[in-house]
Order: sequence, then structure tokens, then C-alpha cells
Amino acid sequence: MSDFVNPGSLIGKPAPDFLASAVLPDNQIVDDFNLKNYLDGSYGLLFFYPLDFTFVCPSEILAHDHRLSTFKGKNTKIIGVSVDSKFTHLAWKNTPVDKGGLGNVQFPLVSDLNKTIAKAYGVLLPDGIALRGSFLIDKTGVVQVAHINNLPLGRNVDEMVRLVDALQFHEENGEVCPAGWQKGKAGMKANPAGVADYLSKHSSDL
Repeated sequence: MSDFVNPGSLIGKPAPDFLASAVLPDNQIVDDFNLKNYLDGSYGLLFFYPLDFTFVCPSEILAHDHRLSTFKGKNTKIIGVSVDSKFTHLAWKNTPVDKGGLGNVQFPLVSDLNKTIAKAYGVLLPDGIALRGSFLIDKTGVVQVAHINNLPLGRNVDEMVRLVDALQFHEENGEVCPAGWQKGKAGMKANPAGVADYLSKHSSDL
């Protein structure tokens, strides 16, 4: 396919911008939601999910919503996207959690009804729904992380929290983050001496 996009090819490049319909946290429907304008210098976590009113999806959306204050504390905005209509998004938000709905989640749900956004991010399946793609965008609008899960495999949202911490640590300190790095742990200087120094002190922690 000549128009196929490898999600990994977006790393280090500006996040594909878009203008689309969305349901906002206050349940207002807008038809001019713009990614770049919404982020406006913040970090962004853009995630795709297959369909509203399905099974794994509500658990993932609620997991993002439950960590919203954590992400806000890291200057990171969350945006969810699926190929459903804005009206279906609203209906799902208006369905109680104990009835299989979302309740009033507090981040935008974007309608990718024409599937152009999922295609631009390389997560569109041939049957017209999106894989579980998560894209971490830095404050300059550049994609730093692309994680793609197949449909049966729900995401670990805490891993995205960790990656936001890692990205911000790198930006602030100039050091890189070794395997399993957690906020408050030591980083590594990106040179042979730095690797040797880190491994001499922390190899047993890996």
C-alpha cells in the first residue's frame, strides 16, 4: 500500500496534525478540534482505541481518566480517538460505568469517522478500525514514543506515566534512562564512561 505509514517512522518527527469533531470534557460537541492548538506547548498522550461500546476499550479509557490528575501534574494532556461518530462518543459518555459506559471522562474523545487520523498514525486496520496505538508527543509537538498493541491486549497506562517522567528527566538533565528507569532513580550519561559507571553501581537492579 503506497499510503501505508509505519508508526515507528513518526518517532522524532512532528505529530500529524488534524482537525476533527470531538466531544469535550463538558460534553460539548465541536467540529473544529485541532491537536496542535489543543496541546499549545503541553506534552500530549494521543491514544487510539478500536470502537465505542466494546470490551477492553472502556477499561483503557477509564484507566487514562483515573490517572488524569497525574498526567496534568506533568503538563501532559490526553486525547482519545476512535472511528466512531461524535454522537456515539457522547452516548457512551452518557452511559453509566456499571452499564458498560464511560461516565463523564474528562478528556476529549475525537471522532475519526473518515479514518484519516488513524491512517496518518499508521494504526488503521484493513477492516476500518484502529489498533491500540499510544503516541507520546513532547512540548514541541514531536512524537517521542509510539506503542502499538493488537486488539485483545489492553495497555498499561502506568507505563506511559513512566515514559513521560523519563522524557522530562532526559530533557532536564541531558542523561538517558536505562532499562526499567523510574522517577527518582539514577540516569546514565550517554558515553562509554557513563555506561560503565552506571553498570558498576546498578547492574543488579536491571
